[in-house]
Amino acid sequence: MNYLLDTHAFLWAAFAPNKLSARAKKEIRSAENRICLSSISFWEISLKYALGKIELENCQPDDMPAIAAQMHIEIIHPTAQESASSHRLPKFAHKDPFGRMIIWQAIQQPLVLISKDSDFPEYGKCGLKVLW
Repeated sequence: MNYLLDTHAFLWAAFAPNKLSARAKKEIRSAENRICLSSISFWEISLKYALGKIELENCQPDDMPAIAAQMHIEIIHPTAQESASSHRLPKFAHKDPFGRMIIWQAIQQPLVLISKDSDFPEYGKCGLKVLW
């Protein structure tokens, strides 16, 4: 199966796996699955770190790509077409631009999004599949 980690799911998988659901942990750890992370997540982590909204223990945002590589997570980038067409994602409850781009990537690629975000399942009408 092909999965895309939401930013918090990546951080929890890396630093606090006990915060992941049992199902999410199982899928992330399975060698049979393709686990992806959007480069958007690195931007989100860096920005929120700079604003003091998240803390990282014993590392900096600059270390996140190497940490993802150590975890055998594939980094994906929004394509030009995904970026240009993201305006088509309906404006339901979720307004965070990082989350919206990650949702759009998951729909377009298609990938199952691993996320605890309670607003994401509403995008199921648009084709989003969420696992938690």
